[in-house]
Amino acid sequence: MARFPARPLLRPLLAGLLLTLAASAHAAGTGAGAQQAEGGRVTLDFVNAEIDAVARTMATLSGRNVVVDPRVKGTITLSSTVPVSPAQALALFAAQLRIQGFALVEQNGLALVLPEAEAKLQAGSVSAGAVRGGGQVQTQIFRLTHENANNLVPVLRPLISPNNTINVNPGTNALVITDYGDNLQRIGRIIAALDVSNATGVEVVPLKHAVASDLAPLVARLLESSGAAAPLAPAAAPAQAVAAVRAAGGGSEGGYATAVLPEPRSNAIILRAANPARLALARSLIEQLDQPPAQAAPGEGGNIHVVYLKNADATKLAVTLRAALAALPGQSANAGAGAAASGGGGGASSRPGNSNPMALGANAGNGLASGPSIDAASNNQPSTGGQIQADPATNSLIISAPEPVYRELRAVIDKLDQRRAQVFVESLIAEVRADKAAEFGIQWQGLLGRRDGSNVGIIGTNYGAGGSNILNLVGQFANGTPSAANLVMPPQGLNLGLGHRINGLFTLGALANFLQSTGTGNVLSTPTLLTLDNEEAKIIVGRNVPFVTGSYTNTGSTTNSVNPFQTYERKDVGLTLRVRPQISENGTVKMVIYQEASSVDPTSVGSPQGIITNKRAIESSVLVDDGAIVVLGGLMEDEYTESEDKVPGLGDIPVVGNLFKSRNRSITKSNLMVFLRPVVVRDAVDSEAFSLSRYELMRAAQGHTQPEPSSVLQINQSPVLPPVAPTQQGQGWSRPAPPPPLIQRMPASGESSDPGTSLTRTSP
Repeated sequence: MARFPARPLLRPLLAGLLLTLAASAHAAGTGAGAQQAEGGRVTLDFVNAEIDAVARTMATLSGRNVVVDPRVKGTITLSSTVPVSPAQALALFAAQLRIQGFALVEQNGLALVLPEAEAKLQAGSVSAGAVRGGGQVQTQIFRLTHENANNLVPVLRPLISPNNTINVNPGTNALVITDYGDNLQRIGRIIAALDVSNATGVEVVPLKHAVASDLAPLVARLLESSGAAAPLAPAAAPAQAVAAVRAAGGGSEGGYATAVLPEPRSNAIILRAANPARLALARSLIEQLDQPPAQAAPGEGGNIHVVYLKNADATKLAVTLRAALAALPGQSANAGAGAAASGGGGGASSRPGNSNPMALGANAGNGLASGPSIDAASNNQPSTGGQIQADPATNSLIISAPEPVYRELRAVIDKLDQRRAQVFVESLIAEVRADKAAEFGIQWQGLLGRRDGSNVGIIGTNYGAGGSNILNLVGQFANGTPSAANLVMPPQGLNLGLGHRINGLFTLGALANFLQSTGTGNVLSTPTLLTLDNEEAKIIVGRNVPFVTGSYTNTGSTTNSVNPFQTYERKDVGLTLRVRPQISENGTVKMVIYQEASSVDPTSVGSPQGIITNKRAIESSVLVDDGAIVVLGGLMEDEYTESEDKVPGLGDIPVVGNLFKSRNRSITKSNLMVFLRPVVVRDAVDSEAFSLSRYELMRAAQGHTQPEPSSVLQINQSPVLPPVAPTQQGQGWSRPAPPPPLIQRMPASGESSDPGTSLTRTSP
């Protein structure tokens, strides 16, 4: 160290010399490059210099490696009137590159010069805090507190370079922006100014006279006409209410629209507005409308309300409300007894002599007496209670009750009058059978004795009945040509017979029968049905078969003039599915199921004992997840039978004994399984998707079963369902495609099995 005291003084001179040499070697044009100044500063003077040469100079000044992409070509003009530091020189270089469509990106200690379109893929600096600034491409994460990130994208997109990106992360309500550092600082200030709470607060306005569920829609429509209110959703459906507020506010939960929501439990209205003026306007409307009902004129009824139902059944709901009304404190158990329990009509009725001229009778709707009389209802109705009538014609409820009672009833109605979910039930019945049988037997008959003798003996063996018995065949030969009704056919299989002539007639002396048979079967049935939650549905596919239940015949008496007759009872034979689903709160489906598959035994047709039916039935209660497949049950049967007919003693002789016996064996295997899949259909969108999916499945099946073109037959096309385009649902929540059917249609012979021809609908 002591031998070189002047080394620190030589370092600035050496750096300036190297800088001058580098600038003179690589700079082109008339510029002088970079000149060393005092204090480590430099003066830049590049005119039409190659970008690669200037980048090398910047690498020397900044002391870091600079890599230039081969696609970066061209010249650059860079000058400074006053000396600048190496960091400032690098920033000027980045700004000039940006003007020419290039970018400077820092990555792992390197400075990369890239085309601007590629810079966003190489940006290594990612920050979620304060924006660093500068002319280099960076990635910044902005987390929003009040505003919805999706709402700011249209505002910020024009402020960002076309080659750079802005993306939204809905999960954290954050914006991910890749752009130049100095522009990110400007965007950060804009976001900070926009990310403020638009609502001045939430205010709850209690009501004194009006009913919240009645008044809230009116206030919302009044405010909406001035563009200040969000469309109202029922208070019992908070998800729809949130969706309505988002729709009115441009998708933001903190939108600019005024939200008006009823709160039935406390009979209040919840307001949220963007500014105090809108909040005051909504509050003023509520105060003006929250007035006591007008007093009824003498002779007119008072406190009579008509509630139109949207989803519930008025007749059934009236029964429920009467029970709730009777349970209210101070109410009689007979409250509302004047209404029909079921099937009663609604409306107003007046009778002479009735103490209540506006009493609501059960007979006013359809004229059929299905409940107590009007006079009895009026006598049982307490003076301080209420009365509930159902009008099936308009599916509405007519309520006559004091205002406090009506409010409580209306809150219950709003909660019960909701769209009920449906359940699409798909069942699959699969049955596989395999049969195998083998038969072998020898029968023979002969005569013993002299031809001219008076006594003749008969000896032989015979087994089975009908054509399998040799005696029946011998009798047919002896009688000549029989009629079609009396024709006896030989047994199935290979038959070898030996005959001889007796008294000019041929008779069968011996018969050997050989038979081996196999059979398989594959039965697949898929009944489906759609039903409301907690409502029973039934589907029957089959025939209505008559069964003899009694008969009458004459006993031979000549005085009896009654003709013989039989009585029948018709029963459904085929496939039956009866199900009652119940959807639980967590989405599982409880189902009470009865499934039956029956058929007529073909061997019993025409039998005097009557028809025999084969029946397989399952009755069970199961709990299944939405869209899951469950096996209800089944039967796996393996049956083996063997029978042997022989002559005692002779049939036991080895080899020779086969001439005196008949044997048959059979094996029957049967596998039957029943599967079930429920799918919950909660709204019209899901229902339409399911309907279109199955509609297209049937339409495609019809298209693949068209007749072959023929020049002789004039009918060359069978009917095909017309195409149906799904209705436009607008911009809403994204929904999954409906599940495909349990059974896919198998392609016909010669038909392509390419997945593109699948009949399963993959999108609603």
